[in-house]
Amino acid sequence: MINKVGQIMLYVNNQDEAVNFWTEKVGFCVISEEDNGQGMRWIEIAPAKDAETSIILHNKEFVAKMSPELNLGTPSLMFFSENFDQLRSDLSNKNVTVGEIVNMPSGRVFNFADSEENYFAVMEKK
Repeated sequence: MINKVGQIMLYVNNQDEAVNFWTEKVGFCVISEEDNGQGMRWIEIAPAKDAETSIILHNKEFVAKMSPELNLGTPSLMFFSENFDQLRSDLSNKNVTVGEIVNMPSGRVFNFADSEENYFAVMEKK
């Protein structure tokens, strides 16, 4: 029985740029970084060291060669924030592309884009 989401695989063109975006702009931290010595490198990032769910940044080109059957499109990620307005303001001040706030039945939402123009959502849950 599955009881939680452990990791989300995010396939990026430039892992170093992606790490910089998630740590410097969004405030995540690097949990671990591994390299199998054969070109397969992955970096685990999360909102905090003790977060229950983390994101693994994989090299899109390398994974496409290893597993051509995989859909390497960006997953739809929805983050939750207790400091919704402050987070949106901080991202905007760091020159991150942020969308307008939309009121949904479950709470307010905005989206933001990383350096590769992948979009992610943030929700302030009611």
